[in-house]
This record gives sequence, C-alpha cells and structure tokens, in this order.
Amino acid sequence: MKKLIAGAFALVFSVNAMAQTAAELPDTQIKDVNTSKKVPFNTTVEKGKVTLINFWATWCVPCKKEIKNVRTKMADWKKEADFNYITVSIDESRAEGLVRSYAKSQGWDFPYYMDPNSDLKRSLNFQTVPFTMIIDKNGKVAYSHSGYEEGGEEEVFAKIKELSKQ
Repeated sequence: MKKLIAGAFALVFSVNAMAQTAAELPDTQIKDVNTSKKVPFNTTVEKGKVTLINFWATWCVPCKKEIKNVRTKMADWKKEADFNYITVSIDESRAEGLVRSYAKSQGWDFPYYMDPNSDLKRSLNFQTVPFTMIIDKNGKVAYSHSGYEEGGEEEVFAKIKELSKQ
C-alpha cells in the first residue's frame, strides 16, 4: 500500500513538474521601470528567441550577485547563443526609485521590470527570489530554478545554448 501511495505521489509530482515547464506565460501586468508604463508579462518575451529572466529584489544579496555574474558573462555568452535577458524586481512600488537607481548604478543595458504587488509572482507560482526562468523560442517556460549559488549561471547558460540551437 505504501508503494502505491508513493507511486501515485511521484506520478502527480512529475506531471505537475511537466505542466510547469510547458506552461504558457501569463498576461499579468508588470511595470516597465524606464517608461513607468504597465505591460503584460507575456509581451516582454520576443517570440522566436530564447529569453533568460531573473526575478530579484533590492534587499536580496544572492539576486544581485547572480545578475552581476550574468551581466559580466553576457558578451561572451552572446557570441555562443542568441538570447534576450530581462529582470523583474518583486520590490514594493514604493521602492521603484531604488530599483531604478540600482539598475543605473550597475549599468544595466537590458530591460528591467517591477512586479510591485507580486501578481506575477503568484501567477508563476514561485515563493522567493532569486528565481530564474528560461523561456524557449515558442514562448513557453523551458526551465526554472529557485536560489543561487556562485557558478550556477553556467548551468543556466548550458540550457540557453541547448534551447537556442533548437
């Protein structure tokens, strides 16, 4: 009986994981920090191109480290794979100025957005940052990961290369 219950649990878990990786992107509104306009999340991803998305917050040290490491390697990575990169802050709306000034101080030259009410976070069903997603050329979630360890961006880039060749 225990084996049957464990097997059923494993099946439900694996089906849920597969459903998450093939999910359509939600049209939840997020804020473009540069224009202060709200845009549907699913329009921030260019169809036909792989997109790396880092969810972060100004108070999250590992988030900042991950984005810094990705940004440092971006020029070399772009030589090997054609992909876009964006970030989405989950900071509250009152921190918009802080998000903007941090991005400018870091020289970010990629799009960055805010999810001030955590609507997108709830739509995507993740709990905490850092949270990383890779969207495939068809606009579907191909990979997601919570947390960050130094060097973890290499695993992410391997997945980007694999998806960009498809």
